[in-house]
Amino acid sequence: MQNLFKLKENNTNVKTEILAGITTFLTMVYIVVVNPAILSSTGVPFDQVFMATVISAVIGTVFMALAANYPIAIAPGMGMNAYFATVVASHDVSYQIVFGAVFLAGLLFILLSFTALRETLIQAIPPSLKFGITSGIGLFIAFLGLRQSGIVVANETNMVGFGDLHQPVTLLTLAGLFISLIFMAWNVKGALFIGMLATGVIGYFTGQLEFTKAVSMPPVPVFFDLDIGGVFANGLYTVVFAFLLVTIFDTTGTIIGVAEQAGFMKNGKLPRAKAALLSDATATTVGSMFGTTPTTAYVESTSGVAAGGRTGLTSIVVAFLFLLSIFFTPVIGAISDLPAITAPVLIIVGCFMMEGLARIDWKTFDEAFPAFAIILTMPLTSSISTGISIGFITYPLLKLVTGKGKDVHWIIYLFGLIFLLQMIFFPAH
Repeated sequence: MQNLFKLKENNTNVKTEILAGITTFLTMVYIVVVNPAILSSTGVPFDQVFMATVISAVIGTVFMALAANYPIAIAPGMGMNAYFATVVASHDVSYQIVFGAVFLAGLLFILLSFTALRETLIQAIPPSLKFGITSGIGLFIAFLGLRQSGIVVANETNMVGFGDLHQPVTLLTLAGLFISLIFMAWNVKGALFIGMLATGVIGYFTGQLEFTKAVSMPPVPVFFDLDIGGVFANGLYTVVFAFLLVTIFDTTGTIIGVAEQAGFMKNGKLPRAKAALLSDATATTVGSMFGTTPTTAYVESTSGVAAGGRTGLTSIVVAFLFLLSIFFTPVIGAISDLPAITAPVLIIVGCFMMEGLARIDWKTFDEAFPAFAIILTMPLTSSISTGISIGFITYPLLKLVTGKGKDVHWIIYLFGLIFLLQMIFFPAH
């Protein structure tokens, strides 16, 4: 254990690493409920999404532990699962085709991880667009939670309106939301998980949550028949790029953030960065073959670092606990059928993703408006890729007309042109 994870060199021990792993797992275990709940709405079998979620989390997290020796957990990312659902609906394509797009994005991520193009792409895209994309996705998934729970409903006059507080699901959602918010405000470890547990208990005693047994043999994982040809036939290039772009930003930003907190950064650089990024890219590619959306490094890993986790042993503990969860499918399936349990998580995670708004230069119009356009467009069009496209089109255009065209990297012009042509000639259905 000492030789494999270098515990002494990192000033830690087995007990601390185990406690850190348990802490990280409790803060992110909600994904094994939320991810299947969202993806199963597109027709993907619930059991398969559940197993794919666990498989991709275990593969990515173990890879991170053994190859990079970092206390960082990997799992399917929030936002991308909601985006997956909207692509299936808005483009009128099968989920097998969209999983093909996820697979291609994973392969591209793997290839980029071996080249300098990944760093070039990350550096070329301006901070305002990066923060705008993350914040836009935050609003997108928060709005999804509000709709699923009935807090926000369709309204003929204003498009949307406030829901009916007499509905049991809506009332339970509000109760769960306030419980979770209180635990978050108290800085309780695993606040989101505890909030879901409390909501589930209330739901059980009010007759909204029912299940006959808690433990069962896990479902058999199945390789999905990926329709990669359908990606090209339906021109889903923007979708592939959206999956790739958001995954790169999410993973890189989270890894750097956790590494800074843990003191791993050396002169502004992260040792073993390639191995860390490959863990996510590999998990994304494998996960798509079993039936889940792109994975990412989880910011909840900071809770484990705060508890003292400093090595890959923390990640091994997280992966082991994910593996144990496969024996509790009946409970997880019942929970996912009650939106009131998962909706508060979507709303609160959406709040977390708004952090970057403070770092956008709102006083500089040609920086502020593209970010604003992304943030506005994503939830209103129910399309993450449309928001990204509009941001990449408006940013270089405003820079050109303000005489700052030379400050924009050529990659931004290239993508701006591609997205413009795509929106004109190959619009979403």
